[in-house]
Amino acid sequence: MCAATLSTSPRAGEPAHVTAEQVGALLAPTRPHPRLFVPPDREAWAQRVAADPLLSRTRDGLLRRAEAILDLPPVKRELKGRRLLGESRRGLERVVVLAAVHRLSGDRRFLARAEAEMLAAAAFSDWNPGHFLDVAEMTAALAIGYDWLHDGLDAPTRQALRTAIRDLGIAPSLDEKASGNWWLTTHNNWNQVCHTGMALGALAIAEHEPELAARIVARSINGLPRAMGEYAPDGAYPEGPGYWEYGTSYNVLLLAALEGVLGSDFGLGAMPGFMASADYVLHMGAPTGQWFNYADCGAGRHRPASAAMFWLAARRAAPHLLWHDVPALEADATAMLNSGKERERLLPLILVWGLGRASPTVPAALDWCGHGPTPVAVHRSSWTDPSAVFVGIKAGTASANHAHMDAGSFVLDAGGVRWALDLGSQDYHSLESRNIQLWSRGQDAERWRVFRLNNLSHSTLVVDGQFQRVAGFARILEHRAAPESFTVVDLGEVYSGQLAAARRTVCLHPDRSVTIEDRLVATQKPCRVRWGMVTAARVALAAGPTAALNQDGKTLTATAEGTGGAPWEVFPTDPPPADYDAANPGTCLLGFTISLEAGEERSLRVRLALAAPAQ
Repeated sequence: MCAATLSTSPRAGEPAHVTAEQVGALLAPTRPHPRLFVPPDREAWAQRVAADPLLSRTRDGLLRRAEAILDLPPVKRELKGRRLLGESRRGLERVVVLAAVHRLSGDRRFLARAEAEMLAAAAFSDWNPGHFLDVAEMTAALAIGYDWLHDGLDAPTRQALRTAIRDLGIAPSLDEKASGNWWLTTHNNWNQVCHTGMALGALAIAEHEPELAARIVARSINGLPRAMGEYAPDGAYPEGPGYWEYGTSYNVLLLAALEGVLGSDFGLGAMPGFMASADYVLHMGAPTGQWFNYADCGAGRHRPASAAMFWLAARRAAPHLLWHDVPALEADATAMLNSGKERERLLPLILVWGLGRASPTVPAALDWCGHGPTPVAVHRSSWTDPSAVFVGIKAGTASANHAHMDAGSFVLDAGGVRWALDLGSQDYHSLESRNIQLWSRGQDAERWRVFRLNNLSHSTLVVDGQFQRVAGFARILEHRAAPESFTVVDLGEVYSGQLAAARRTVCLHPDRSVTIEDRLVATQKPCRVRWGMVTAARVALAAGPTAALNQDGKTLTATAEGTGGAPWEVFPTDPPPADYDAANPGTCLLGFTISLEAGEERSLRVRLALAAPAQ
């Protein structure tokens, strides 16, 4: 039975429902192992990798990493707080690296070490189904390892791994009423990761558990659109670029597995915004190599090379998508060669999805805007100039998954320096271990007492010391590209009851200066509004409207208009307010506070410009 007979084409953006019987019919002519991702002809694959200078260097780095793993003890069932996730991810990284290197080299040391890793996990009492991401990633590890190494494993080992995949991986997902299985119908990254982990396990053992495999794969195909619908219409991922990497990587794993084993992705890849999300994450990378790291996205340098981006670039025949990822892969390969240290756990798949790629081309668009559940926009002056100016602005709502109270916040790069920054997320366990109820998102939820998560620590407005309104939604009203690039965000709803109206415009001018303009209207009560910008620069204050920021031998000036004479001030971000808050060393918040009379309208304008170097 061919895939074309299943009516799997999407209709108005929605894939058709798929039954277990339909999936079972496609599974019936069992494909030999390996059936997940990698080419079955090991020698041909190895030759193609060897012929590609970047991929061969990456292979050498993975070999160095695999040799380092040989001396490490296997994973243990040791939870950190309520999570086994660290061990699951560690196991996945090791198994994928070892299995890939074995297939490319034929060295049985790596097969034996991968076998030991998988058998250690198979001997656990459980994979912590109360936090099902742990189960999903461990199932993915054993599914890939079992599949790629199948012919080199003896019968008892294969049986032990199949049993673990079935009993520790898939079986806990079957009770839809179990508290840990809420992910079955959710719309966030848990849906993508967990449905994919289960489907990979099912596909790996399908010839031994055909009915179970058909049921689980059909469930994943039908369940994934709940999460994939969040990419619409433009590809902006609601949980930020860090969680894009997590959720989308697993999403890609499922699509690639379905196409490879069943011959169809059942219309999933055509869902609105999914393929376009590669442009979203491309544009979230700034000239300094850092993310526009809104929501629960960590601070610091740009992400490692993304296997998902190589798959998306190949699928779209769009080499510009690899503008960040090819240099990142070069850096990853060098890091592994030098130290043998762990990199991104799915990186070996680049040796498959990176074959035959074209050299990255310069992206054409300097400006990008995405709407949907979490609108966001960015502007930049150049892709090729490492000193380019980059400004991004965040809209949306604090009620989204992993969101912060950061509507209206912005980041700014100029001259190779990040001047306006986001402090990033805080380690979840550090808060959960203090009994902070981190995952409630009501207006009075404890989550918002965490300094890094509320608007007091972001480059946005604070009215009378109050939090933004969780139920409010900030919309992007207008977005224009160069030469006079700007984005207008309506912040009225997130300051409901605090301001009668609030609108922020971010503009990147042809002279490479940036202006942040706020048009505010007070309610029938007077109020005080703090304008703020978080920075790691040293701030020099002087009388008048201009402050100077100094960092890495460069100077940025901030000139304010419309403040009514309110002076620039430096507000502390470190130490943070509470003992459970993460430290923010070397940072502060530059800002000023204005007073508005009842019903007063005011326009504030801050011009940020890189000073010319001293002669």
